[in-house]
Amino acid sequence: MANLNVAVIGPNDYAKDLGKKGTVSDITLYDLKQGADTVTFIEPTKYPDRLAPLFYAVSMADRALVVVDAINAQLGECMVMLHSAGIEKGYIVLRNYLTPEQLAPLVKGTVLASYRYLEDDATALRELLLDEARSMPVSEEDGPGAVPIDHFFNVKGVGTVVLGYVANGRIEKHDELKVLPTNRTALVRSIQKHDDDHPDAVTGDRVGLALKNIDVEQLDRGFVLTADEKIKSDASITAQAELVSYWKAPLKEGMVLHLGHWMQFLGARVEAVKDAGDFRRPTVTLALDKPVVHPAGSRAVLMYLEGGKLRVVGSLQLP
Repeated sequence: MANLNVAVIGPNDYAKDLGKKGTVSDITLYDLKQGADTVTFIEPTKYPDRLAPLFYAVSMADRALVVVDAINAQLGECMVMLHSAGIEKGYIVLRNYLTPEQLAPLVKGTVLASYRYLEDDATALRELLLDEARSMPVSEEDGPGAVPIDHFFNVKGVGTVVLGYVANGRIEKHDELKVLPTNRTALVRSIQKHDDDHPDAVTGDRVGLALKNIDVEQLDRGFVLTADEKIKSDASITAQAELVSYWKAPLKEGMVLHLGHWMQFLGARVEAVKDAGDFRRPTVTLALDKPVVHPAGSRAVLMYLEGGKLRVVGSLQLP
């Protein structure tokens, strides 16, 4: 069965009643498993103090569960992040006597307009999401996969272990994978999904990989394991951006933005901006602090950490 990855956007620890707590850092992962059916919940633990955890949680997700206690600027920023990342399927839980009618003006024109309203009932939510996991098609991609790394550590008697998810394709035990954006390679010694050993993993699977020929000191969050020759690594990009309607000013040369893709959150200086009269659809050239690893045509999120109450600028399509 396929695994369902769900970003839980709301009060911290809301997901503790939905799954078993796993890895904890600036994001917290919770696992729900029933037979072969699995759901991974991702909470942005260090948000709103830091924007990166919100991006990471959304980037990893197939669905979003938005829990609304109050209509405020933080909720607005979360909505803009979900829209910019293109998370088109999700659910909304309203609390404190809020109604869908009160939320309607905010979600209009965003991906959240199609989200389903649910009751604040942990048991019902678990059953619904397990059903969603059962109904997800299992990927039949046979091409080489890509695994963005979100955590990594050394395990006594095992060696280097990384945690991540299969963004696309398939990986198998004994695959030799490039560790992008470096020139290193690593051998997959074993694959675990929700603590069970498996010979392979496909798109959407949450995985723990034991690796050979690489040390934890040679890894970083956002590195990508892949044998796919089509995966690119670019330190400078020129692409068309789409700024959200709430963003009121054009981008300027010299601005320092952040670009988010998969588990990468990279500094990006604006080197050039061109538009045809619509400042919300400019073509921008960005010089990145580190190369961004990506397949051609994938979506990235643009962010401006000095943006005050709204730090999400919009999105762009990577070349």
